[in-house]
Amino acid sequence: MTTQPVISVHHLKKYFKVYRKQPGLLGSLHSLWNRQYQEVKAVDDISFDIHQGEIVGFIGQNGAGKTTTLKVLSGLLYPNAGDVQVLGYNPWDRQPAFQKQFALVMGQKNQLWWDLPAMESFLLNQAIYEVPEEQFRKTLNALMDLLNVRDVINVQVRKLSLGQLMKCELIAALLHSPKVLFLDEPTIGLDVVMQKVLRDFIKAYNQEFQATIILTSHYMGDVKELCKRAIVIDHGQKIFDGELDEIINRFARSKILTFTLSERVSLAKLQKFGTVKDYTFPQATILVPRVEAAKRAADLLGNLPIVDVNIEEPNIEAIIRELFISQKKTSTPE
Repeated sequence: MTTQPVISVHHLKKYFKVYRKQPGLLGSLHSLWNRQYQEVKAVDDISFDIHQGEIVGFIGQNGAGKTTTLKVLSGLLYPNAGDVQVLGYNPWDRQPAFQKQFALVMGQKNQLWWDLPAMESFLLNQAIYEVPEEQFRKTLNALMDLLNVRDVINVQVRKLSLGQLMKCELIAALLHSPKVLFLDEPTIGLDVVMQKVLRDFIKAYNQEFQATIILTSHYMGDVKELCKRAIVIDHGQKIFDGELDEIINRFARSKILTFTLSERVSLAKLQKFGTVKDYTFPQATILVPRVEAAKRAADLLGNLPIVDVNIEEPNIEAIIRELFISQKKTSTPE
């Protein structure tokens, strides 16, 4: 039996009117009598369903409509058209019962009071969400231990490092144990170590609470580590919805062969086997057609003095770029 989706989006549209002013003083005077607007289709007829426990990567370039979609799903924006249900609620009705079951974390926006310790904001959220004292203390202790911030929650927020701040932002968002979590660039600006800490935490939270999570990120490492499924949008339109492995299989045209040589060989000789990306003896890296990777590796081993060879997929950023390039080619009229 198929369960009802936790998040259901059908033909969602969100358009904005953007004021366009001509440059200079003359343009300013002209706009007093004749203001010109341009319609921007931030989200243009997208549909998808997400079920309980899924972590879905929401991928797109700047201005693709990712954040706008999350704001509609959390009830911050009204759509121009479409049907949206989250946990069975219409988000922009903003019913208290709904608001107590989701959280929106935006990496570029702070909900913590800047001049107060994070603990003060935690207590405020306890009151706002009407979290019982016993549940609040239990959840807070668990989250502090998971994120290792017990020693900083009584320090003014403005004195925290970016990593400590982001950890406390997550705690503030999760104190009411939300069933749905919207994460918009949660690791932006963090170093690679802190990115991994937050990824591990998000994964653990999902597994423990079976929370449904939508994640937007410019760091493809976040998406690759956390999400089996990805929804890709471009200029407000959905261009892919499926497993990340499917994106790799469809849009990774090449594989990477990295090998170690026991003797020097000429660059021209390497070029016979593929596109040479790097050659610093004894290491060499070449790109080969995906369907011929195994054969090319065998040819290398049979014809060159190789002591070790490795076949790798290209990084996910390059594959997503191929997807966008492919979409532009198919959508451009001849």
